[in-house]
Amino acid sequence: MKVIFDEFFYRVYSSDPASAPGRMEAIVDGLPSHAEMVEPEPATEEQILQAHTDAHVRGIRAQGLYDFAALAAGGAIQTARIALKEPAFGLIRPPGHHASEDSAWGFCFFNNMAIALLTLKQEKLIENALILDIDLHFGDGTVNILGNSDWVRIYNPVENSREEYMEEVEKILSGQAVDIIGISAGFDNHMQDWGGLMATMDYYHIGLMAKKAAVRAGGGCFAILEGGYNHSVLGKNTASLINGMAEPAD
Repeated sequence: MKVIFDEFFYRVYSSDPASAPGRMEAIVDGLPSHAEMVEPEPATEEQILQAHTDAHVRGIRAQGLYDFAALAAGGAIQTARIALKEPAFGLIRPPGHHASEDSAWGFCFFNNMAIALLTLKQEKLIENALILDIDLHFGDGTVNILGNSDWVRIYNPVENSREEYMEEVEKILSGQAVDIIGISAGFDNHMQDWGGLMATMDYYHIGLMAKKAAVRAGGGCFAILEGGYNHSVLGKNTASLINGMAEPAD
């Protein structure tokens, strides 16, 4: 399975946990052997402006973070494009799901998921989409940008037990008929991370359910990295999701 990654993402660009040294290394070191690395290209400003205002983009430039954020957004676009043919994972940072049209917080700058899907929609590669956000924190930025769109459905499961959470994910993905499923893959809800809820194997089953749902619909599925801050388990959790997405759907 293709994993979109650039060594540029190793660089520490701020003091927040998403930019912590060793975070990306922990994931890369734990990737399954079938992972095929693909280098991304930065998103163009035109692509970014589909989701954000001029003022917001100028603000990110003023902070000296534009290059990092544009490369992450471009990686998300490339991941989504590949997903129309085969599942793919965007190993990118900064994360994006707390980036709204004209503001951002939570270690995010540009909304990678929104930019990717808006680009595919603009290019007429998809007509509709589903976003499953499994991060511990509600993806408010994604809802801000895409929540009123009639062609995309956004789900942020919030159950307080593993069993209920997995049942909710299964319910969300069952019977879906969309051109593409995008997973905002935050791993901070793991039992050894901030949320203290999910087991590593749960991410495998989420990946497999998404893959099966996409195959049933004749569409694609992809995931892009959001949160996840315990480096000792982050690689295992990411590999678990990737392995689930890579499994045969039958």
